[in-house]
Amino acid sequence: MELMRTPPPKERADAARNRAKVLAAAAELFAAHGVESVSMDAVAAAAGVGKGTLFRRFGDKAGLAVALLDERERELQDAILFGPAPLGPGVPSADRLRAFADAYLDFVLAHLPLVRMSETASPGARYRIGAYRFWHRHLTLLLDGESDPEALAHALLASLGAEHLMAVVDDLGADRARNAVRALFAAHAR
Repeated sequence: MELMRTPPPKERADAARNRAKVLAAAAELFAAHGVESVSMDAVAAAAGVGKGTLFRRFGDKAGLAVALLDERERELQDAILFGPAPLGPGVPSADRLRAFADAYLDFVLAHLPLVRMSETASPGARYRIGAYRFWHRHLTLLLDGESDPEALAHALLASLGAEHLMAVVDDLGADRARNAVRALFAAHAR
């Protein structure tokens, strides 16, 4: 089994410029006002593009969230594939499994409202995102030797779902949520 990252799509220069303007405007507005409070109309106006351009390119706010997260997910994927140990190759799977839990928690907790929006836009949205398939494949490879590594990878990833984490963080705080996920991953690190 091989772990591969999906390359970013190619686009025309003008489309790339508009995409960059939209993403910069959205990031700024989301940071200033919160993801839930910002409308697609506000993003289009701030980016200086038509609403039609925005909706054709991203579909809805969840599509915009996915696009904003894409670069950070690719950075984490590159660290897994090519980065230094323990997240990258060169150490036992158990060490990499624990490192993945920490790195993913850093990512998701830093971008929790965006990740939540991207994962809950429609039923099953989380599982259709290319990054989820990458995380699942990575964990499946690290869990080789378990009786059902594919199912266990899904179960571990469930603890990292944004909807779940948001509820746990709201109830118990980020430190307790992080410690619980670490303990769950550590229990399967062999």
